[in-house]
Amino acid sequence: MKDDYHNYLYKRRVHYTNENASTILSETIKERISNSAVIICIGTDRCIGDALGPLVGTMLQNRDFRFPVYGTLDDPIHAVNLKESMEKIKGKHPNGFFIAVDACLGNEELIGNIHVKRGPIFPGKGVGKKLPGVGQMSIVGIVDKLNKEDCFSIHNIRLSLVMKMSEVIVDAFILATYLS
Repeated sequence: MKDDYHNYLYKRRVHYTNENASTILSETIKERISNSAVIICIGTDRCIGDALGPLVGTMLQNRDFRFPVYGTLDDPIHAVNLKESMEKIKGKHPNGFFIAVDACLGNEELIGNIHVKRGPIFPGKGVGKKLPGVGQMSIVGIVDKLNKEDCFSIHNIRLSLVMKMSEVIVDAFILATYLS
């Protein structure tokens, strides 16, 4: 019974407009966050739809988050430098528990949802890229629908959506560190 409850908590989804979104996400994050936590925020600010990760990374750094954070607006981790960045991060934190944050594409009815789940993120998968998985835990924000005919549809995403989702994720991380 306890394992079922733990698995339930570890697979959480909430819409960013839910007034309790940060609290709900923080409850799941606090179950796994420890002193070995390392936050890896993936994406680029050159595409609004892919800026969720770097925004989260920058906001966490600006709030003096107590855990190491990689992937910011000034120093993004993206498809071009992912492998090299991960080698450096793993070298600095060989026993780290890696929590990856990224934007993703999904079903239209799920846009605006933030998912926390066990296992890695596979960056670029929604636009056909084959990159290595990142993280033992992942937090993804669904920013647009998956459109196999138009892989550039991610360029039509509103910055306000990405900003608000980023704020919810950052608040969840901050709250989780106070609760753990």
